[in-house]
Amino acid sequence: MTPSEKSFGRSVELNARLQGVVPGGAHTYAKGLDQYPENMAPVITHGRGAHVWDADGNEYIEYGSGLRAVSLGHAHPAVLEAVRGQLGLGTNFVRPSVIELYAAERFLATVQTAEMVKFAKNGSDVTTAAVKLARAATGRPMVAICRDQPFFSIDDWFISTTAMSAGIPGSTADLTVHFPYGDLPATERVLQEHEGQVSCLILEAATQHDPPDGYLAGLRDLAHRHGCLLIFDEMITGFRWSEAGAQAVYGVAPDLSTFGKALGNGFAISALAGKREFMERGGLRDDRERVFLLSTTHGAESHSLAAAMAVLDTYEKEGIVARLHALGDRLAGGVREVAEAAGVGDHVVTRGRASNLVFATLDQDLQPSQDYRTLFLRELILGGVVGPSFVVSAALTDVDIARTVEAVAQACVVYRKALDADDPRGWTGGRPVKPVFRRFV
Repeated sequence: MTPSEKSFGRSVELNARLQGVVPGGAHTYAKGLDQYPENMAPVITHGRGAHVWDADGNEYIEYGSGLRAVSLGHAHPAVLEAVRGQLGLGTNFVRPSVIELYAAERFLATVQTAEMVKFAKNGSDVTTAAVKLARAATGRPMVAICRDQPFFSIDDWFISTTAMSAGIPGSTADLTVHFPYGDLPATERVLQEHEGQVSCLILEAATQHDPPDGYLAGLRDLAHRHGCLLIFDEMITGFRWSEAGAQAVYGVAPDLSTFGKALGNGFAISALAGKREFMERGGLRDDRERVFLLSTTHGAESHSLAAAMAVLDTYEKEGIVARLHALGDRLAGGVREVAEAAGVGDHVVTRGRASNLVFATLDQDLQPSQDYRTLFLRELILGGVVGPSFVVSAALTDVDIARTVEAVAQACVVYRKALDADDPRGWTGGRPVKPVFRRFV
């Protein structure tokens, strides 16, 4: 189906029905209707590899699959085989199943900087558990989060700091403070201002850029000097920077770390990992006051654990991390080339590690623009490419990358027209896409 032949009528109808029964029309804000151009938010029926199909029969090359969770591609054979094999044995029992032991041992053999692990379902489950554990271990109430990073948890200790803090007491927000990424003196000033009150520093070890030399080791030393724990949120960096996360790439072991997303290739599983001296506080072998750490009915569903083990094996056998980086490098190079050729090389920009690329859409003054993002997303969708980013999956082929670059090239031609007109609104098809975190609709 050519761009001019694309129809979205069925998706428009389904989105309207979703809005009537699901608040926001999706179960993750980042998948919301407001994140895509008006009347061009595909409702997906199925996916295979790096491709998805919507309710109107349109086929797309997909990026950021499963909000970065599906790194091997949809319906990956090894993962499906492992899951099917486990489903026939039952999925949840009144006592631990043997696969819980095998999965934990397999995970710790990969993330060798951790000594114990506990599984859950969502990233927020384990980041909040890490914060609770840090508070218990230190006896301190406050949490310091990296202010330059967008998301850590759906729970009150984080959401209270965003524009969508309705329903959360202000006293909760008072217990969370911020520190800047890459600036040790500024972080120390935060700790000094709240001396003896901060339980932990929590951050992603890296996002769009590698950390400054010595920064992560310095941050760990700073945290320990002030009696805090250091927590790495490895939801994204885990299985994209390396199988063992950013902590392995940069050689700095945190006290606690959290994993998820790509760990299950779309199946629901997350992990809290860390040093035994802290993790045991949530167990039965420690004589200090007990911590109600993680206790989830579905945290040890056997099929999700089987999926995780298959993912870990596939990463090791097939060199998935290297493939993700190679694909991302090829895509970034192609996007740069066609953007420059269209005269928008300063306005359509790829950023981040090759395995975790995002795109920036900048206006005439080189400032981020939701209107230009809308234009760009719209043209990509018409060109058969869908996704909020350029985050690759290992299922992409050379043909997929080439087709994506062709779609970007066509989008850049339109982008240039909008810049020349000094107004992108003639090419957005309606209202602009919006930031997730905003106080009112």
